[in-house]
Amino acid sequence: MSWRGRWIAGTGWVASIALAWILYGVSEGSGVASLSNANLSTTPPPAYRAEATYRVYLPLISRAICQPIPGASYDTFPVIHPVSFNVADNPDYNLLLLGYVPVNEYKGLVDYAGGFDPNAPQFRFLFGDHRIPVFRNVYKNNGWDWQNHRRLPPPDGWPPVSVAGFAVSPGEVIYVPDSGYDIGNGFDALVLYADPQQITLKYTGEDSTARGYTVYITGICVEPSLLALYQQWNANGRGRLPAVRGGQPIGRARGVQIDVGVRDNNAFMDPRSRKDWWQR
Repeated sequence: MSWRGRWIAGTGWVASIALAWILYGVSEGSGVASLSNANLSTTPPPAYRAEATYRVYLPLISRAICQPIPGASYDTFPVIHPVSFNVADNPDYNLLLLGYVPVNEYKGLVDYAGGFDPNAPQFRFLFGDHRIPVFRNVYKNNGWDWQNHRRLPPPDGWPPVSVAGFAVSPGEVIYVPDSGYDIGNGFDALVLYADPQQITLKYTGEDSTARGYTVYITGICVEPSLLALYQQWNANGRGRLPAVRGGQPIGRARGVQIDVGVRDNNAFMDPRSRKDWWQR
């Protein structure tokens, strides 16, 4: 398609393309499952490019899903050691840049031995009804070649799953996973990165994924005022960033699946672990 900047004439065309777009979103969820080990380009994943393209042709449908959340408002908080590089080009901040591929592992909660952190972010709170969701797909994150700025095949070893796809309803409100942490003024986390279809939350005050928990949520429309606030302060040097509380709304599901990943001290963890992320 190459009709950027003009409308498609004729109600038949509009209805046909709108129906195709709705079916695409419902059947594909986040769309990242289409990645493969052979897809090692630094080009953003196909679903990422497709959303940006189709949003030009069907703005009314995009707005219907991505409408603001009534009553939502957001504040900022001072950042410890703000970075000066472009975080959109950094796979520690931008999960869709890093990418992930489907794996043949169990789609549901798993039990691991060992200790746990009672203050860790809890994924039930992603949802208004605090449910344990249906696991539609599971994935492993790609590796990264820092010298050549490109993807590598997923690393061997633990964890077997590092990103989980949860079943949702299109337009469903998604919330901040609650935790026992407080970075100040009752905030659980900073918004380290946000774009129109993903958000990265950091459960400490540093502008880094090196220490503490980092939670990635893709396949959402980030709430428009939250996204605008992030973009403003990111452009102004990241001395402050949006800060959010557990259970605070942050966006809406774009389709029938959102994807969630989590890191602890920069190491990817298994989001299926019952004792870690599903304690309550």
